[in-house]
Amino acid sequence: MSVENTLREKLNQQFKPSHLEVHNESHMHSVPANSETHFKVVVVAEAFAGQRAIARHQQIYALLAGELAGPIHALAIHTYTPEEWQQQAAAPDSPQCAGRR
Repeated sequence: MSVENTLREKLNQQFKPSHLEVHNESHMHSVPANSETHFKVVVVAEAFAGQRAIARHQQIYALLAGELAGPIHALAIHTYTPEEWQQQAAAPDSPQCAGRR
């Protein structure tokens, strides 16, 4: 299974999100073609209600600890409750990598 699919599966199982985006952003970095090392996730879930951003991120880091210790070099995390997502409706764009080819 690809790293992207693994992330998608784990996040779906753990948080039951109403909206989930998993973006492989490796192509934006100085890595070999078809790499799966840099990701951005957007998770919209009722499970985040009443939690600060740091607590939300800690849950995702704990869930994806194996991937972060292995194939994933960088992970951008954007978490929202459904109400927050209605106001936001889009995650911020990722910055360009200074080492991009």
